[in-house]
Amino acid sequence: MDMKSNPLATAPASTTVSASARIYADLRRRIVALELPPDTTLDRSELAALYQVSQSPIREAMLRLEQDGLVVSYPQSRTVVTRIDRSRIAQEHFLRVAVECEVVRRLAEHADPEAIVRLRGHLRLQEAIVEDLDQAALFKQLDDSFHETLFEAVGQSGLHSHIASRSSHLARIRTLDLPRKGKMRAVFEGHKQVLDAIEDGDAIAAADAMRKHLSGTIERVPAIVAESPRYFS
Repeated sequence: MDMKSNPLATAPASTTVSASARIYADLRRRIVALELPPDTTLDRSELAALYQVSQSPIREAMLRLEQDGLVVSYPQSRTVVTRIDRSRIAQEHFLRVAVECEVVRRLAEHADPEAIVRLRGHLRLQEAIVEDLDQAALFKQLDDSFHETLFEAVGQSGLHSHIASRSSHLARIRTLDLPRKGKMRAVFEGHKQVLDAIEDGDAIAAADAMRKHLSGTIERVPAIVAESPRYFS
């Protein structure tokens, strides 16, 4: 893909967020959303011009993306978006299930009323667009926010960021799966079951609901690979 024909919007300047962090976040978002699909070449000089920065923050952002498994760098300033690795999907799913089941178990045992209110708000927003496939990108943002709020409710925001950075291949296959008819409804119902169990104080039911919720896309991996083989290694 020619980066010049698909320019990246630069993030606003900030005194609290470094240039490399802003560039990393924007590129990661676009790679996960498949706006920059596998095999896209990211030219560091072009990126520096697009973001109006020197090559130093570009190199730092590329290093973080490489650590996430989203790009691979070669000599002569060439970096390529990786294909989705099916073995990593399984590992990342295992990690998410282990951690998020524990998160909701703890929240069910010590429910935070304010967190419950925030989570119910997320569900209302999701329900409003759950049948509109044109809103899949917004629905995915709300999906991510729901899970982030769960981590915040048990005082583990930093862990959420760590899990997100270690689940990049899983995130991309979720992007491929989400526009499927009925998928947004299934995600919404999964969130509702998790939250209902938390509000009931049923830790076992909350963990079981989260495990089931996180397994929907994994069960469809063979079909997703068959539908979009060019995205996979």
